[in-house]
Amino acid sequence: MERVRVRIRRLRPDAAPPRAMTEHAAGFDLVAAIDEPITLAPLGRARVGTGIAVALPAGYEAQVRPRSGLALRHGVTLLNSPGTIDADYRGEIGVILVNLGAEAVTIRPGDRVAQMVIAAVRGVDWLEVDDLDPTSRGGGGFGHTG
Repeated sequence: MERVRVRIRRLRPDAAPPRAMTEHAAGFDLVAAIDEPITLAPLGRARVGTGIAVALPAGYEAQVRPRSGLALRHGVTLLNSPGTIDADYRGEIGVILVNLGAEAVTIRPGDRVAQMVIAAVRGVDWLEVDDLDPTSRGGGGFGHTG
């Protein structure tokens, strides 16, 4: 497995570095670094800080994704999912949580709130053309297959 070196900076003393919970996990758990609990009412949303910043190498991004356990047990997921952290961003990683469940959910300091996946990205050279190659699908989208 190729390994990527990512520099991390704690912005608060209670911030926890991202952590893989199993040997072959693709995602690294992000932890809430907040001063007090945040209660999300049904359909409520909040930005939850992680207290960390990262320096990704050029050619990589970090994708912030929901945690399946929070989604299944409480209906809590992420807006703007997956969130993209670009290689040149140096601010605090924040997680936008939304409660789609029927009951209020409280997020406490130290709770695992999301996961982060590091992914390679490729540069793109856009080439403007008059026509695109035809395919059997064509312009069909948004449920066109049933």
